[in-house]
Amino acid sequence: MYVRHLSVADFRSWGSADVPFDPGVNVLIGRNGEGKTNLVEAIGYLATLSSHRVAGDAPLIRRGATSAIVRAAVVSGDRELVLEFEITTGRANRARLNRAPLGRPRDLLGVLRTVLFAPEDLALVRGDPSERRRFLDEVLVMRTPRLAGVKADYDRILKQRNTLLKSAAAARRGGDLTTLEVWDEHLAATGAALLGARLALVAELRPYVAAAYADLAPSSEPVDVTYRSSAGDVSGMAAESELAAALLAEIGQRRAAELDRGISLVGPHRDELELVLGAGAARGYASHGESWSFALALRIGSFELLRSDGVDPVLVLDDVFAELDVSRRTRLAGLVADADQVLITAAVDDDVPASLVGRRLRVADGTVVPE
Repeated sequence: MYVRHLSVADFRSWGSADVPFDPGVNVLIGRNGEGKTNLVEAIGYLATLSSHRVAGDAPLIRRGATSAIVRAAVVSGDRELVLEFEITTGRANRARLNRAPLGRPRDLLGVLRTVLFAPEDLALVRGDPSERRRFLDEVLVMRTPRLAGVKADYDRILKQRNTLLKSAAAARRGGDLTTLEVWDEHLAATGAALLGARLALVAELRPYVAAAYADLAPSSEPVDVTYRSSAGDVSGMAAESELAAALLAEIGQRRAAELDRGISLVGPHRDELELVLGAGAARGYASHGESWSFALALRIGSFELLRSDGVDPVLVLDDVFAELDVSRRTRLAGLVADADQVLITAAVDDDVPASLVGRRLRVADGTVVPE
């Protein structure tokens, strides 16, 4: 799979841009602030319908404009597909595939697969659990797009249940908790589907992450990833019915605390992807270099897992090589060189290992010029 052409209109700093890409290695070279990252961010957005830099869509629309358009021609096997997404202020976003409107924007998910690594990914190791949950869910949806609907349903149910908990003080003093119990069941049922998918993903992902880390940092201690559920030990459970029962049981145990705090304390939104370095947690103990290597290993591991499904995702390395020492640069270059397509951004040519030979595009003064 590779992106043959990208065009954007009123996206971030770009009034308009048309960028041709080749299979293999493509390097966008330009000084900081010229808009390199904005271009690869647009490609990532088409794959995930979210930005790796901001939480909402509003900052993606160029200042003074009311909408932004991102369009890409993607070659997958012997087919070329045209993906288009319009981000609009104050209205619903719209998606098209091969010029035909899609009923829901999320129907575009799964058409383009990308794995994007950027300096912000250091938060995967050092940041809050929400960063790691988001990582898992992005990989899940890329592999199984229908899970985007499951995640959306879960978030809607969670919001409704939290609203109910915040107004439940009277119910706790002898009122009727029947309505809350109904939402308990909805949360458990939908949460079990998401939890089961995450558990299966982590089981598949573990060996890929461990192998990628060993390649990047061969002299370091080994790493592992494990999933910790707020429902307790669910490692032996595979059926959604078992997981739902475990969630309901833990919700019952935490009822008083939830009513006290007015929030849901049990469910996938409270779970953690634990990163282990040697015999202990990586967070707070890994060095700067180890943290970078672990974050890279999570992305490279997810790339290899997605590749095992039969289609190479587009690999995006946004200003990554400048953050690595020479040894890690060389090892990373060796890991990614055989991908169907690698998109790299760099401030100067020297940041990119010489072994990554491919197309160079100069980004300066609002233009992208192929060499």
